[in-house]
Amino acid sequence: MRTQWDNIWSLFFSLLCLCEWSVAQISYSIFEEVDKGAAVGNLAKDLNLSVQQLQSAGLQITSGYKPPYFDINLESGVLFVSERIDREELCPNTVKCSLNIEAILSNPRSLHRIEVVINDINDNAPSFLEDIFTIDMSESSYVGERHPLPIAHDPDVGANSVKTYKLNANDYFSLDIQSTGDQSVSAELVLQKALDREKQAVIELTLTAIDGGKSPKTGTLQIQVNVLDVNDNSPVFSKSLYKVQVIENANIGTTILKLNATDLDEGSNSDVRYSLLKRGNVDSPEKFIVIPESGEIIVKGNLDYEESTAYELRVRASDQGASPRSGYSKVLLEIVDVNDNAPQISVTSLMSPVKENAEIGTVVALVTVTDKDGGQNGLTTCKLKDSIPFKLKSNYRNYYSIVVNGQLDRETLSQYSVTIIATDEGSPPLSSSAVITVHISDVNDNAPSFPDGYINIYVKENSKVGDIITKVTACDADTNENAKLTYSLIENYPNQFSISTVLNINSETGDIISLQSFNYEELKMFHFKVQATDSGVPPLSSNVTVNVLILDENDNSPTILAPYSEHGSVNSESIPYSAEAGYFVAKIRAVDADSGYNALLSYHLSEPKGNNLFRIGTSTGEIRTKRRMSDNDLKTHPLVVLVSDNGEPSLSATVSIDVVVVESTAEIQTQFRHMPVKEDSFSDLNLYLLIAIVSVSVIFLLSLITLIAVRCHRTDGTFSRYSAPMITTHPDGSWSYSKATQQYDVCFSSDTLKSDVVVFPAPFPPVDGELISINGGDTFTRTQTLPNKEKVCAFEFLFECFLFTI
Repeated sequence: MRTQWDNIWSLFFSLLCLCEWSVAQISYSIFEEVDKGAAVGNLAKDLNLSVQQLQSAGLQITSGYKPPYFDINLESGVLFVSERIDREELCPNTVKCSLNIEAILSNPRSLHRIEVVINDINDNAPSFLEDIFTIDMSESSYVGERHPLPIAHDPDVGANSVKTYKLNANDYFSLDIQSTGDQSVSAELVLQKALDREKQAVIELTLTAIDGGKSPKTGTLQIQVNVLDVNDNSPVFSKSLYKVQVIENANIGTTILKLNATDLDEGSNSDVRYSLLKRGNVDSPEKFIVIPESGEIIVKGNLDYEESTAYELRVRASDQGASPRSGYSKVLLEIVDVNDNAPQISVTSLMSPVKENAEIGTVVALVTVTDKDGGQNGLTTCKLKDSIPFKLKSNYRNYYSIVVNGQLDRETLSQYSVTIIATDEGSPPLSSSAVITVHISDVNDNAPSFPDGYINIYVKENSKVGDIITKVTACDADTNENAKLTYSLIENYPNQFSISTVLNINSETGDIISLQSFNYEELKMFHFKVQATDSGVPPLSSNVTVNVLILDENDNSPTILAPYSEHGSVNSESIPYSAEAGYFVAKIRAVDADSGYNALLSYHLSEPKGNNLFRIGTSTGEIRTKRRMSDNDLKTHPLVVLVSDNGEPSLSATVSIDVVVVESTAEIQTQFRHMPVKEDSFSDLNLYLLIAIVSVSVIFLLSLITLIAVRCHRTDGTFSRYSAPMITTHPDGSWSYSKATQQYDVCFSSDTLKSDVVVFPAPFPPVDGELISINGGDTFTRTQTLPNKEKVCAFEFLFECFLFTI
């Protein structure tokens, strides 16, 4: 089994190359009992790291808990739960519960303290120590007489603890609920009606304890009231509430309080005996006893302030009459802390060996000091023993860092024994110590190393020349000149172009700078190598492959298509006054030269404000009426349609339409055709149109048949360079048509009676034949078709000719 020191030593090689550490505090909160894999927080975001920097940063999580409750997803930077967390098991009887872990970054060197607060959930129901509680009451008991009831115990805290009690409906008793400040809620049984033993000798009641969770949980206790006779005076305590303080190291047998109760009766009816009730703190009867005859409360078990700071006892005084009567009181025992716990020292993240040229302030280890005592007894101070080139730096409360405070020389001393002494402020003070060994190392026996064998870089097209597109970083476990690195570029493979004409690298920092702007439509990706070389003798080096992927940018605005494409024009459409809700008014069509989400368009009515008459389909661009026309509506409705793409930032275009309300559909037809229609005879114009349509159709069919024949008999012709077409559907009902050399988007409206076909090219690479489409889940799907060297079938070519003709 690996010890904590083994885990610390395993971090050595990934952290040794860092020169300086910084420590920060990050806080998260989660609920107990969450599922494994539940996200705690985006640690990469809180550390100002991108997802691409996670691997190079060498992010690791350490903790002193067994099992480790948290882990980090190095692909997303999300801190998640790796083990079941039970708050009641970790922090019993405490209000606040938190787990402390450390996040370690090797590049750049930094240490981060993470506090995860475990919030309570209502996963425990209230419970009583006993199933049945018996009360003996005389039939002469007066109305208003009170009897304390057992207190329910709930392991949950705060709002999820016991908040109230409820008593079942009955004729004799009611419930009085009391709260004693920060103590638990208690209840008393109050007699509301005189008892009559001859009518009912036993009364069965049910007490229900209810916690304060959002979905309250309950626990029940059966109460049996035995109605007795005679003896009409109950013992009365001198106080209804006793408050006593006792130190936590009080000896067993120590008397802490003497109870006093009196009874106005005589003889055996006034002979009082004392007893403790099994309620209040669960373990109260295990810690204290009462002498029945004298009423002295005596310490029975060991008291520990760290285990419980207070106890609540319920005491009963009963007389010895034939029908005993009882009186009740409360005793609140406050445990006074004594300094009986020495500070505990925990050393984590020990960075050993340390480079002999480490700068002053370099973090060597993290130290945590805890003390179980409270108040002044729990305050601690920490220091290092003897004169050594290290010092203790306070980070946050009882968290410290051991940092370099002088010149280190391996040839003089190869290791140091660092003694840490922690002392509390109790009286008398207690102290403890811990010793760590710090080794000093040297020599050039390690080549530079990159965090991974390859690096992926994503660069937007049209980026500025001279921008730093990424920074490569290698580390060397050696010191001095042996760890001084220089970076250089190695030509890409295969040799598409000289990498020095496209990129440059800062030999000292590893910053890679672009020498030209990239165009996604011309170049999608390329790769090259970066070499890191140290300055040792002889020098050692290593390489890393860098993959540069060009990302499409939203650099094209939507374009409005005919008949509304004229820039700055205001178009007019007419609708009848009798139009029903959903009446089709017009359809706006637009295209975008970009790809992916940058070309996914949505339609909106931007004007007039408060429009309640018209609506537009966000994906189809169809303008329809919301309701029927009324006499109060205007005759002319100016509309402004905004067409936006889904790029970042979004680009848009607008078109203006005046919707005119007319009295009949005849007026609409006249406006649409701009000329009267003669229905009584077949005009010359109609004849000419018919002849023209037939002629064009015949020519098209002849050309189509000829082209199909040529295409099907050619194997190495002009068309052989095209690959098989790829058709992909969009969520708005449109099609995307892609070939190796050209891609078209074929868009149809959702209304088949008013459908239009729009074909436009999209900027996709001429070789890969890739098509990025958007499926129903709003995610990117990349489809690639291989070049087609075989004969193209007639159907494929027919589809191409169809697109070309349109």
